[in-house]
Amino acid sequence: MATIEERIAQFENMAEADPENEMAHFSLGSAYLQAGRAAEAAVSLERCTDLNREMSKAWQLRGQALIDAGWSDQAVAVLQEGYEIAAGKGDLLPRDAMADLLRSIGREPPELSEDVEKRAQAAASSGSFICQQTGRPGTKMDGPPFRGAVGEWIAEHITVETWQEWVGQGTKVINELRLDLSRDEDSATYDQHMCEFLGVPGDIASTA
Repeated sequence: MATIEERIAQFENMAEADPENEMAHFSLGSAYLQAGRAAEAAVSLERCTDLNREMSKAWQLRGQALIDAGWSDQAVAVLQEGYEIAAGKGDLLPRDAMADLLRSIGREPPELSEDVEKRAQAAASSGSFICQQTGRPGTKMDGPPFRGAVGEWIAEHITVETWQEWVGQGTKVINELRLDLSRDEDSATYDQHMCEFLGVPGDIASTA
């Protein structure tokens, strides 16, 4: 399995090769955050939210990175904006996480405008399937894309559209890293990138 620094190098290469790839910047920012490189994480996650303003999870991690870097004043503005975006989409997990982050630095989440409240209620009652990784509504999978706990988690939390994005990104991973998936080590590297890209929780990813 690749170390966190090796994964950072891989994500840096992918973000440089495809600067408009929001998920490459998201993965890089997440990896920086895991490595304790908060300032760099904040920069990558800002690029991600610039490319896709609707990605609630990226706003959450960007706020966390700013707090970890000691830039609480900047974090407040980011978390307040991200909170309103997540609330308006009915994206409850990132919304609540951002509320907790604001309270951790002595601030309360903002009161929602009437328009955001209406959109939040509409999203909550629409029945749309929301991708846990991107925060975007999309198509729920008919079933797991492959066997095992990871495949089952993906079917329950990831939209078809995000899975298709991974298929394209996965091809780039194979080509850039010159992976031979018939080799156990290369297959494990591929699985690790997939789990990073899709946000599979660590305890489930470890079963891949």
